[in-house]
Amino acid sequence: MFFTVSKLAWFVFAPVNFMVLLSLAGLVLWLLGFRLGRVVTSIGVSLLVICCFSPLGGLLTRPLEDRFPVAPKDLTPPTGIIVLGGALDGELTEARGQPSLITGGARLTAGVELARRYPQARLVFTGGSASLTRDVQGEAKGVHDLWLALSVPESQMSFDEASRNTWENALFTRDLVAPKPGDHWLLVTSAWHMPRAMGIFRHVGFDVTPYPVDFLTYGDARDFKPTAAVLDELTMLNFAIHEWIGLVAYRMTGKTDALFPGP
Repeated sequence: MFFTVSKLAWFVFAPVNFMVLLSLAGLVLWLLGFRLGRVVTSIGVSLLVICCFSPLGGLLTRPLEDRFPVAPKDLTPPTGIIVLGGALDGELTEARGQPSLITGGARLTAGVELARRYPQARLVFTGGSASLTRDVQGEAKGVHDLWLALSVPESQMSFDEASRNTWENALFTRDLVAPKPGDHWLLVTSAWHMPRAMGIFRHVGFDVTPYPVDFLTYGDARDFKPTAAVLDELTMLNFAIHEWIGLVAYRMTGKTDALFPGP
């Protein structure tokens, strides 16, 4: 139920979807002769302009990405490396017959880099299909093929193909690897997603060390300047709002122990 509700709610409240739906609703009301329609349309269009050309995306993303620092190079050799899904388009990969990376692809390449640095560590990918309406191939097969092509040994890899969201990533991976006291596991995911991911893994009793990658912000004054890169700004805003809503929702439903998990 939580998975279904979250997917439906996000369809409506994803920034671009919400602003377009709001503008369309206002336009319909306007055409029907309601004065309110002009106001609603103006609000929708104004919000869209602000989101496209202001640094709002950076303002909302930067705190998420700064929450956990970049991991040092001299890490304690880990027992294993967990890479969260959300970095590969399963449907497009299946259609074209080759791995198709999306935003978040750095999760997969970081996993390969760590696996080479620590050849004794187990490399685990967790992520199935997150589609609500279609029978779409999950990410695991494409990731398996990609990692093999990048010379990761088959014996080093493990996969959870069933999880559909971060909550299930944590639960299913914990059950798959059965971590023991004293084990040292790295958690690889996008920096903007790390606070929620860490909160969930902690809540299910799986002690992991954050390894944030795939940054969207610079970490300096450039994040707070208006930009002409409209699509990049909307993409960043989309991820940021998704995470802030997710942090609140997961805390309210008891899936994390803190509203904004930190180190």
